[in-house]
Amino acid sequence: MWHITINCSAEGWTRYNQEFRAIADRYPELKLITKKMKDDERRIMEGDFDDVDDAEAFTEACSALDGFIATFEAN
Repeated sequence: MWHITINCSAEGWTRYNQEFRAIADRYPELKLITKKMKDDERRIMEGDFDDVDDAEAFTEACSALDGFIATFEAN
């Protein structure tokens, strides 16, 4: 199991939420938990993948969006 974490700035979410959702839609097995921070509107999203290749591809695609930082680690 591979745990992914995406940190997203408020500005990044405003500008690229449609693109992010399109990336996430490619992985229907991914169930993201989203925390929206009240103080500055940034978001932290977490989820799990069974396949390391999917985790790596997802984090790379997300990190290509300005304001998104995505990482993964063994769970």
